[in-house]
Amino acid sequence: MKADQVIHVIVATGEWGQDQLRYRRHRLAEFLAGRKETKEVIWVCPSENPSRETFTLLDNGIKQFAVKDFLKKKIFRFARYKDVFYKSKLKPLLDRLKEDVQGEKVCLWYTFPGFPLLSSLYQWDQVIYDCSDLWAAPISGSQSLVSGFRQKVIFEAEGRIIKAADTIFCTSEYLHQNVADRLQGETKPVFTIENGVEYSLFAKNKQKADVLNGREGTVLGFIGGIKPKLDFKLIKEAAKTKKEWTFLFVGPDGTNGDEDFKALLEEENVIWTGPAAPSEVPAYMNVVDIGIMPYKPSPYNNAVFPLKLFEFLAAGKPVAGMNLPSTKKVEQEHVYRHLTGNDPVEFTALCEELELAHEDVSHVELRRKIAHERDWHHLFLSMLDKLNLNKDA
Repeated sequence: MKADQVIHVIVATGEWGQDQLRYRRHRLAEFLAGRKETKEVIWVCPSENPSRETFTLLDNGIKQFAVKDFLKKKIFRFARYKDVFYKSKLKPLLDRLKEDVQGEKVCLWYTFPGFPLLSSLYQWDQVIYDCSDLWAAPISGSQSLVSGFRQKVIFEAEGRIIKAADTIFCTSEYLHQNVADRLQGETKPVFTIENGVEYSLFAKNKQKADVLNGREGTVLGFIGGIKPKLDFKLIKEAAKTKKEWTFLFVGPDGTNGDEDFKALLEEENVIWTGPAAPSEVPAYMNVVDIGIMPYKPSPYNNAVFPLKLFEFLAAGKPVAGMNLPSTKKVEQEHVYRHLTGNDPVEFTALCEELELAHEDVSHVELRRKIAHERDWHHLFLSMLDKLNLNKDA
């Protein structure tokens, strides 16, 4: 076997098709799988109900290795970060690597801080941490005894991964600084590589989803996982004020029964479609006039660089964001506007400003031009270049 071939093992948050959402880690895995030097990509993930097969071959050629959760209830997910609960379950993966590897390089990619012990159970050629979230912070922004325990467990697990990693990538400057602080002066390659976009998927798709139920007028849209990090109260007030607007939400409900989300859905001009397959997302994007990213003020959101920002821009749509300091550098008239706080009046005024020229051809082209520079392929090539995997080949 050629010494310049590579096996990539990617530690991910869940099974490949979970919630029908595609995150940065999914794009990374498919990019790596498509490289000529890649022998295989193994997707390692926790699962409540894993397949009976130890390894499942996905349609895209990636092999999935699911690690059964300690218990099904969400409160027990802390076990994903504590060695005693998962160590023995990793044995089939390690046995396969020891049997099959014949001179190839083997790289371990962490895309969340689960299974930290895996970094020391095999002689990896490189360990890479692709940090995309402030994992230990509560996503809702609220604290409790349970979230405090969870925060401690995840913080410790992430610390072990930061220590084990040869190279660390971060999706925002906030995360970069957080990692640098935790390294406490230790010299280690840490790079900021923000999120990108499958440009051609959004820029060239002209289909429109039939979802407005006969409503006309301006459509403000959020597309992605619907979680407690979003400010549902703010959108409800905006929807009550601007009844001629339609507020469209596309994505799975990850709010765990959030009462504010339920109250938002009571407004007549709010439409929630439920989950959408990744292939359907551009058609929903084409229904939207203004993309919205209405995040709450919180430490978790301070670290976020939303995937949807450049997807909206690739589709030619202006975007309004809230409490996302990592995105301020993208702010530009008629392209992207950012607000801090939770004032629905300010949010509505900002969207009214974007509404005035949202269809202007020159502005549409400017948005697409900015997005084109953030194509995933270019970003991932930059990451591989920094890893220099074939330096010894």
